Amino acid sequence: MKARSIILALVAVCLMAGTATAATLKIGSLSPLTGSYAADGNDIANGTRAAIAAIEKDGGIPGFDKIELFAEDDACDPRQAVAAANKLVNEKVVGVVGAYCSSATIPASEALAEADIPMLTPASTSEKVTERGLPYMFRVCGRDDDQSIAAMKFIKDVQKAKTIYIVDDKTTYSQGLADNVEKLAAKEGVKVIAHDHVNQGDKDFSAVLTKIKDAKPDVLYMSLQNSASGALMLIQAKRTGVTAAIIGQDAVYHPQLMEIAKDAAEGMYLTFGYIDETTPSYKKFQAAYEKFGKPGAYSAYAYDAAYSLLSAIKAAKSTDPAKIKAELVKTEMQGASKKIKFEANGESGSNYIIRVVKDGQFANFWDPQTGKKY
Repeated sequence: MKARSIILALVAVCLMAGTATAATLKIGSLSPLTGSYAADGNDIANGTRAAIAAIEKDGGIPGFDKIELFAEDDACDPRQAVAAANKLVNEKVVGVVGAYCSSATIPASEALAEADIPMLTPASTSEKVTERGLPYMFRVCGRDDDQSIAAMKFIKDVQKAKTIYIVDDKTTYSQGLADNVEKLAAKEGVKVIAHDHVNQGDKDFSAVLTKIKDAKPDVLYMSLQNSASGALMLIQAKRTGVTAAIIGQDAVYHPQLMEIAKDAAEGMYLTFGYIDETTPSYKKFQAAYEKFGKPGAYSAYAYDAAYSLLSAIKAAKSTDPAKIKAELVKTEMQGASKKIKFEANGESGSNYIIRVVKDGQFANFWDPQTGKKY
C-alpha cells in the first residue's frame, strides 16, 4: 500500500505539472470474456474501449500520452472474479469498469476496495452491490428492486394478470430479482402458482416447462442470467405449448436472443432501462463503438461507466482514489445510456421501461412512469 501511495503521489505531481512526464494511464475491466456469458462480457470490454477512444479523440488526459485497458475475464464466477480483481490490483490500474454478474461484482469489489480502487458496474443490479457501504463502489445501471417494481406494474396494470409462474436460475442476480417479483405479486394480489429454479447453464428446460403448460398461468416470469439461456427457454416454451405471456429482464436484452430464438422470441416482453438514441451523447458513443459492431445490452452502460471514470480523473488532475471519488460524486452529464448523476452511495438511479420483441427487434412498449404505451 505504501508503494502504491508513492506511485499515486508521483502521478499526481506529473498531472499538476502538465505534460512534463508523459505516462500510461491504466484502467481495468472485469466481465465474462469466455463461456456462456461472453457476449455481454465482451460488450462491456468494448464499451470501455469505446470510451477510451472518445476521451482520447477529445484530447486525452493531461499528463498521460496513452490510456491502456486491462480487460480481465471473470467468467461470472466468484472465485475467478476475485483472482481477476487481484490481477488488476497488481497491474496498478486506477479504476475498474465491471463486472457483469452481481455474483462476480460483489466479491471482486471487496478485493478492489482493499486497494482503494474505484469500481463502476455497468450491469450488476443486485441491491447488495451498493448496500454494503464500500466507499469506491458505483453503479451506472439500475437496481433489481426498481426493475421488479416496473415488471409487476406491467403485469398488473397492462397484462391484468391474476396468476404468475416464476422461474430463476439460482444466481445472485436472477434469484434476487425473482424473489422481489414474488413479494410484489403477493402485495398486488397476483397469485404465484409456483416459483421454480433451474440451474445456471442448463440447456434442457422441458421438465419445468411442462409444469408451466399444465398450470396455465397468465404470465411466465423468466429470470435467467443471459440471453442464450433465455433464447433456449423461449424455443422450448413454444415447442411445449406454453401460452402464457412471457416477461423477462435486462439480462436477456441482447441481439443474440433473436439470433438464437428467432420467431420463438416474438412477442416476449422484458424490462430494460430507457435509452434515448437521439441524443448527441448516444451518437458520439455509436461512432466510437462502430468498429466493435452492433452495441449489445450493456455497451452503452459500460461506455458511460468508463467515460465517467476517465472524466473524473481528468477533472481531479490526479489518480488519487479519494479525489477521483469526489469528482465522480459531482458527475452530472447526459450519457449514452441515460443522464448520469451519482449519489453519495454510488447509485445513479433507475429508468426501467417495458420492451417487446417485434419483427425480430426490441421495441419500446410501455412506460411505467407515465402508464402509457410508446
